Amino acid sequence: MFERLDTGRIRQVAIYGRVSTEHEAQLSAFANQQKWYEEIAAQHKDWLIVGRYYDEGITGTSVEKRPSFMRMLEDARQGKFDLVITREVCRFARNTVDTLTITRELKRAGVEVYFIRDNIWTMDSDGELRLSLMATLAQEESWKISERVLAGQRISRKNGTLYGNGNILGYDLVDGNYVINAQQAYTVRKIFELYINNMGYKQIYAELTRMGCENAHGEVKWSVERIGRILRNATYKGYIGYNKSCSDGFLTQKRVNHREEDFVYVKGKFEPIVSEELWDRCEALRRKKSTPLTGPDGKTWKFMRKEPQSVWTEKLRCSCGSAFRRFVWRTNADGRKAYGFECYRQKRQVIRRYLEAHGLDASTVCHSKSIPAWQIDLMARTVFRRVWGQQKEAVLMACRMIEQCAAQSGDNTAALLKALEKQQAQLMKKQEGLREMCALGMISREVFLQDNGKAAQELAELQKKVEDLQAQSAEMPVSALDMKQIRQTLDQWVDFSGTAIAEEVIRQFILQVVVVDDDTFNWTLNFARDMPDDQQRMSPSAIALQLYRDQQSAGQDGEIDTQLSRHITNPQPLLTFTITREEARDYCQEIGLKFFGKKWRDKTIIVSI
Repeated sequence: MFERLDTGRIRQVAIYGRVSTEHEAQLSAFANQQKWYEEIAAQHKDWLIVGRYYDEGITGTSVEKRPSFMRMLEDARQGKFDLVITREVCRFARNTVDTLTITRELKRAGVEVYFIRDNIWTMDSDGELRLSLMATLAQEESWKISERVLAGQRISRKNGTLYGNGNILGYDLVDGNYVINAQQAYTVRKIFELYINNMGYKQIYAELTRMGCENAHGEVKWSVERIGRILRNATYKGYIGYNKSCSDGFLTQKRVNHREEDFVYVKGKFEPIVSEELWDRCEALRRKKSTPLTGPDGKTWKFMRKEPQSVWTEKLRCSCGSAFRRFVWRTNADGRKAYGFECYRQKRQVIRRYLEAHGLDASTVCHSKSIPAWQIDLMARTVFRRVWGQQKEAVLMACRMIEQCAAQSGDNTAALLKALEKQQAQLMKKQEGLREMCALGMISREVFLQDNGKAAQELAELQKKVEDLQAQSAEMPVSALDMKQIRQTLDQWVDFSGTAIAEEVIRQFILQVVVVDDDTFNWTLNFARDMPDDQQRMSPSAIALQLYRDQQSAGQDGEIDTQLSRHITNPQPLLTFTITREEARDYCQEIGLKFFGKKWRDKTIIVSI
């Protein structure tokens, strides 16, 4: 089906190399491997190296885990080279299916693969047969390695071998064993003592911050998660924990975490920081506070974590980027629960007032206040009444203006891209002519390399311009609005006559609500057609994150998910209005709640698309 490429012509060559660990010896071998490739390439006068792709310290059992490999495949699809050279099949892949699938895909793209040590050219008549045999052997070797690793782990458990880099609070790793670090050990003991004296994680967090205690990185930076990990770590009572996770298979190598009940503990050969008796008492107290419950469906959860959530926990986002959680604000005299929403990050941080009172840095602490659920319901009803009722025509006019601006910008971008692509085509045609002239002997190899290199450099510069332009285009708030779809959406009947909008309507038409500050809320609407459920459950907004980073100092932790739906990368405001004290008072009377007028502050609502 595929004919072997003419070996006499100039080949555009890509090198692929990989080592599977980051050990010093392996990395040294990797440097030698790179040198070896260059020497091999120098022996072939018809090879022109146009790309080098190296993966360091990465497994070969799955191609998805190798970024350079994936980049090489993408470049192959774009025709940047016609030959890939790699040392041997096991460096390319240890999965038979991956090996054959990828080499076949490369064949269809006109790209041959040469496995140097195995002497396999994939476009030879027997290339695929020999390749499948070698790939099967490589996969079998991966299985054997996996079995040897598991056997080694079992022996390590018996010998009490320590895993990890030794970066554990309270200990220094010296000659393969833990040695107590006196200053850090004091902090560890303090955590256990505070916990057994009925201090919660957040109280311990506040006390450690007040005392200026440093974590394992030498920073006065704590979190409730870090406190919990220390209290759960049996290392502090002198035991090594094994079997905390496992691989789901030697090919995929995805880590699967085990339950705490399945952990294996082995007595270590190092001095404990806390006594077994104290650790066990803290463990019993911790488990008592998180008693697992089992529901009718057989699923388990921790006590006090099954409070039913609402649609607003999916849609609300704080200006710090965190999600909101629902909580019981109070129980009314008639027994009904009144709910509120609070920033999840703010809930798990020490309050600003405490830090400021003790002269500590409070600049990175989220200061969002809790929001009563009735206020969110009032905002939602007001938004729907205005957009689907009173100001529908104004909303349509604003959408048309956005569409016109976006269309003009899009036309300019398209024209620039077309011009750049035309220049690229001319340069590629020039390169093809140079290759033909070199093959026919009309120009020397030196002239070819010089002129072709110059053209390749110009192509790379043009490609960078294209990518930058495409990135700018992708960041545009709206590339084009479907005015027909928007009109159809606004013409849909929405029942906003009641005190609250139905949850299914919220899910369909609201992308997210960003709490910019205590009195400003940005509501982003969904006018897109048939948005999937997973896109309706939005990640934190880039706009909210930017607002937060503008307000706070640099160095915010990176636990926030910044992957966003393309629909809300940059929401465009449609209208702005204010909910007044009188509107809030009337709404509270309507739903039977007492209104505290002195505490009310007017809310600014920004409606965006």
